[in-house]
Amino acid sequence: MTIKEKQEKLIKDFEQFTEWEDRYKYVIELGRKLKPIDEQYKTDKYKLEGCQSQVWIKAKFEDGKIFFEADSDAAIVKGLIAILLEVYSGHTPEEILSNPPDFLSKIGIDKHLSPTRKNGLAAMMKQIQMYALAFKTLAAKNINVNN
Repeated sequence: MTIKEKQEKLIKDFEQFTEWEDRYKYVIELGRKLKPIDEQYKTDKYKLEGCQSQVWIKAKFEDGKIFFEADSDAAIVKGLIAILLEVYSGHTPEEILSNPPDFLSKIGIDKHLSPTRKNGLAAMMKQIQMYALAFKTLAAKNINVNN
C-alpha cells in the first residue's frame, strides 16, 4: 500500500466518528496497538526534543526502506506517533519526503490538539523526515547506514 493509500484509509477511518471524543478514543486505541520499543532505545539518543511528553523514535534502513519504531509515555501522543508510523514506516526515503502529512488536517487532528501536542506532532513528523533525508543522503553516497 502506498503512503497516499494509507493516508486515505486513515481519513476514512476517522470519518466514521462524528464526535471528537470518539476520535480521541480511537487515537488512544491506535497507540495501545503500537508495538512497544525495546527499553534499550529509551535513551537520550532516541528521545525526541520538542515534545512535552517523552517520545522515542528509532529508525532502521533495510532494503531501501525505512522502518520506524517509537513509543511515548502519554496515551494520546503514543496514538499520534502510531498514526505517523502506520503511514510512513516501510517506505523509501523519497516516498516519505514527497508525501507531507496533509492528511492530518483532513482528519482534523491539527485543530483539536493543544498547542503543546500540536508542536509535539510537528516534531515527530520532522524527525521522521530527518531520518528519511539522512538515509537518502547516506544511501546516495553508498555508506552503510545501519550500525
